[in-house]
Amino acid sequence: MEVMPLGGRYGYTGNAPHDGIVMEILLNQSEMPAGFHYPPEFLAIVRQKLLDFDPWIILTKERLRTRTQGLRERYPARELVPIAKREYNDDLACFEKNKGVVIIHDFASPGFEGGQTHIPFWDWLRLALEDIIAYNS
Repeated sequence: MEVMPLGGRYGYTGNAPHDGIVMEILLNQSEMPAGFHYPPEFLAIVRQKLLDFDPWIILTKERLRTRTQGLRERYPARELVPIAKREYNDDLACFEKNKGVVIIHDFASPGFEGGQTHIPFWDWLRLALEDIIAYNS
């Protein structure tokens, strides 16, 4: 991975290549919007195999590819890369190219899927952890 100068966030650039384990379960570069790279924060979570935040489940492999293709068909004007699905409904957390994480309601009519508020990945993860607490209380 390319190391940033001191002071760079996490020591990696957004253009760092993905390692083999991560690439086996996530999208490869040809499957993502042009110029999109997974942020290092997300890759750190995946590398640690922190994939189940019930009710949020990190999408991997075929579930990820199926959702990605569906999003392209349903919302062609948006450049979405799904991260996780909320298990009891059609909510998806997605990266939106150059904007951050959005939560959309998949299968809604275009323009009604939501996801107008963009948040950093760590903020989404905090929300997912709050959902774990609420879901299991």
